[in-house]
Parts: sequence; C-alpha cells; structure tokens
Amino acid sequence: MFNKIKSSSISSLFLLTYSIILFPITLMFLFKQHMFLFEWTITQMSSCNMSFMFIIDPISLSFSNVVCCISGCVMMFSSSYMSHDPFLKRFCWLVMLFVLSMNMLVFIPSLPSLLLGWDGLGIISFALVIYYQNMKSLGAGMITVLANRIGDVMILISIGLLVLQSHWNILVMWDFHLMVPTALCLMIAAMTKSAQIPFSSWLPAAMAAPTPVSALVHSSTLVTAGVFLIIRFFPFLTTIQWFKPSLLFISVLTLLMAGIGANYETDLKKIIALSTLSQLGVMMMSLGLNMVYLSLFHLYTHALFKALLFLCAGSIIHNSSNTQDIRYMGMISYQSPLTIMCMNIANLSLCGAPFMSGFYSKDLILETSLYMPTNMIMIFLIFLATGMTAAYSFRLSFCSLWSYMKNNPYHSKQELDPYINWATTILGLTAIVGGLLFQIVFIEFSPTIMMMPFLFKIMTPISIIMGLFVAMIIWDSPYNSKNMNKIIFFFSTMWFLAPISAQPLTKFSMLLGTNLMKSIDLGWLEIMGGQGILYSTSSMSNQNQKLQMKTFNFFIMFMMSVLMILLMIFNSY
Repeated sequence: MFNKIKSSSISSLFLLTYSIILFPITLMFLFKQHMFLFEWTITQMSSCNMSFMFIIDPISLSFSNVVCCISGCVMMFSSSYMSHDPFLKRFCWLVMLFVLSMNMLVFIPSLPSLLLGWDGLGIISFALVIYYQNMKSLGAGMITVLANRIGDVMILISIGLLVLQSHWNILVMWDFHLMVPTALCLMIAAMTKSAQIPFSSWLPAAMAAPTPVSALVHSSTLVTAGVFLIIRFFPFLTTIQWFKPSLLFISVLTLLMAGIGANYETDLKKIIALSTLSQLGVMMMSLGLNMVYLSLFHLYTHALFKALLFLCAGSIIHNSSNTQDIRYMGMISYQSPLTIMCMNIANLSLCGAPFMSGFYSKDLILETSLYMPTNMIMIFLIFLATGMTAAYSFRLSFCSLWSYMKNNPYHSKQELDPYINWATTILGLTAIVGGLLFQIVFIEFSPTIMMMPFLFKIMTPISIIMGLFVAMIIWDSPYNSKNMNKIIFFFSTMWFLAPISAQPLTKFSMLLGTNLMKSIDLGWLEIMGGQGILYSTSSMSNQNQKLQMKTFNFFIMFMMSVLMILLMIFNSY
C-alpha cells in the first residue's frame, strides 16, 4: 500500500500526526509552566564542561508544533505542485532534514550543539535554493549561503568567547569581561539569519527555490531562527546598554525598506518575500522594545498566514502558465475562488485587519510601542511602514485578483486537486482562528487596564486605510526600463543592497585573486621556483654549448700539437 503513496504524502501524514500528538502535550506544559532540561556530559577538561543538552519547555514545544503543522501542509501541497518532478524523493528528504534542523535548533539550549541545527539550516537551504539547477539558482544559492556563513562564523566566535563561562548553556549566562563582543557576535548572527540590514539581499534571492520551499523557509523555519536565538539569549543580551536601541534602529530601517520596496516590485513571489522581511522587522522591533512574548506571538501568527500566502501564490503561478509577473495577471478571483479566498484571508491578516490572526499580535505590538519610552521619529517610521504593508497587500490584490484580464484567455484554471485544496483550507482556518487561540494561551493580561487616548487607538486603522488609498493610486502604474527613474530604481533594489551585496564583493574578490595569481603564482613563484631554475640552467647549458662549439678547433689543434710534441720526445729517445 505504501509503495503506491507518494513520498511527499507520507511525509505530510507523519508531520501532521506529530503535530496533533504534540498539541495536548504543549497545552499541558503551557498551563502548568513545566520545563525539563536534560544534560549529558560528554567530556570535562579542567573547568570546561562539554555537554549535550535537551530542553522541553512551552516555547520549544509550541514552536515545534507550529513548524510541523505548517510543514505538513506544505508537503501536502507539494504532492500536487511537485508531482511531475523526477526527483521528488530527494526533495522530500531535503525538506524533512530542513524541519529536523529547525527542531534541533529549538530543543537544544547549548550553543555548540545548537550549531547542528544552525548549520544544518544553512547547508540544506543552499541545496534547496539551487534545486532547479541553472545559473540563476546557483547565484541566488551562493548569496544565501555566504550571507548565512557570516552568522555561522559569529556563532563560532561566541562559542570561543563563552569558554570563559565554563559552560555554553544559553539559559544561564552571567556577567564577564568579554560580554560586549559576545553580545555583538550573537546579534550579528541573528541579523544574518533573519535578513536585517545590511544582510537583507539574500531573502528575495532565495525565491529561486521551489514555491513549497519558499513557503516553509519564509514562514516558520530559516528566517525565524535569528529571532528565536535572540529570544533565547534575551536575558543575557539586555544587560548590554546599547543592545535594544541598536536592534530597534536596524529593525525599523529593515521594516521601512522592505515595505517601500514591495510597492515597486512586480514579481509575485518577491513581493511576498519582502513582506516576510518587513514582518521580521516587526519581530525584531518588538524585541528592541522589550516585548519578548509579543514577538514570539507575532512569529507564530505570521508563520500561519505567510505559509498560506505562499501556497496560494504557488497555486496561482502553477495555473498561470508559470507566470510570476503580476502585470500579466487579472480576474483570477472568477477562475480560482477558493485559492483567492484564502489569499485574501492571508492578505488581510498580514495587514492587521480586525479579528484575523495577524491583528491580535500586530495591533498589540503597535499599541504597546506607543507606550514605550522611545523616539517620536521611530514611532512615525513604524506606522509609516505599517501603512506600506497595507499598500503592497492591497496592490497585490488589485493587480492580480480583481483587475481586468491580462493573461491568456484560453488558459483555464481549475481547483480540482484535493492536495492543494486541503492544504490551503487548513492553513486558511488557522490564519483566521490561530491568533485568538494563541492570545488565549500565551498572553496573560494583568488586572490593570491599559488606558489609551482615542487618537492613539485609531492610529493603526488610519495607517491601514491610508495604505489602501496609496495602493489604489499606484496599483496600475507601469514600470519599465524607459520610464524608471533613479528613485524607483533605488527603492526597487532594496536601497542598492541587492547590487552591492552581489557584484562589488564578487568583483573585488575576483580581481584580488587574479592579481595575486599574476604576481605570485605567475610571477615571483615562477621566477624563484621551477621556471626560474629551468631558465638559468638552460642559459648556462647554452653558453657552455656555444663555448664548446667555438673552441672545438682550438682543442683539436691543441691535441695535435701535444701529440706531435710527445712523438718528437719519444723519437729523440
């Protein structure tokens, strides 16, 4: 029986079953606030203890539950989307290893052991980004893996610095004299994984991967690893005075850059990738404002509606002759009503529309940010970026769903595949009710009521409505190479981050390598080495040969004269 079932369907069944079994255990740990820490001492050298740790607490269990639920739906979607792929088993193994790496990252609180999951995410993401084997995928994969290697090196440096604590337990860190460089290394590592400025360019480039992989990477696995690392290290990192202001500044810049850039993008998957970048900015911003549990809450709700958004986008691309340009789409709502309904649910949840799952976390974060002692400019930029989120979400809907038909009229779209329908329906339900369930379970409201002026209360709805008006103005503006001015080019290339991250660094390293090769390999090493010795011996042998040729007659005359003298001497005797 199992020989006839696809490997992706078996993977989906396993992941969903695991998620269902884990759900009541997660609730029990949440309500009773249990935490178990298992430690296995591998070796002990002087005062340094090498141990393997394993933690079971509400955060790790709930994170694993969300990851496996989304992964199960994504693998169910892959059963249809990747059905014609000849290497489906390889794809399933890579995705399952990806989910395993994320679970290892979540359940292991020891920094050296955490590298198993951290490096596993980086390596397997590279293998998945270059899955379609062409030069574009290879370039995107190289940017992805090299950007993530910076974070890996920072983790290795922090492991070396934390030797002074005689342990690597993330949960029990204390003050020591190299605390500032350790915190800086951990912060840079989290920024590379979660694609904050200036490491943002790899996130849209990773769209070269298959759409189910994009749904998994951009919702709950790779990009949230950096946020999760900061959440685990947060008590240690908050002892550094500059940590929270610098994280807030970088995250708000990322949020603003992604929000503006998505309004000038025409690739469907890249728009959703930039929306992921903006929501990662929201999570980092809430951490910078000391809202740890709200950040985790938004991470969960964002994972649910972002996976749904990617699956709906993949279904639209699959049914539109593999077209990703939103300028060639239109009237899809009449042709794929279920997909478009789920996509609208995800879009409204992304904007923070009332009573969708994104509303419960995003509205709380924005309202709490008004109470935090921070800069007025920061608050303005946060709400401006929120309006931009609404603008690109509605622009996406206007362009591809409700505009006039701009695609091929003879290409009919059907929703007859049960794998796609079930995957989008399950995630659609979680995108509606997930936020309320998470709020009931996670957020413990204090008895004191948070009083707010009416103007502050309506700032979030006003920014969403303003974003809707901006989307209505700019949704049909043409973007081609002739009328694209420098400002549009600046915003559409993520403030020049995309070209700066790829071309100058590559060109510099290639020029450096070429010059080193010319001066050392083809220069001094050749002169002082084999070529130089060959040249000197050859010239010496040539000179010797010329000398011998020129003095040949002299030698013969000399020998004849010596012989004559000898004969004369012998005759005289």
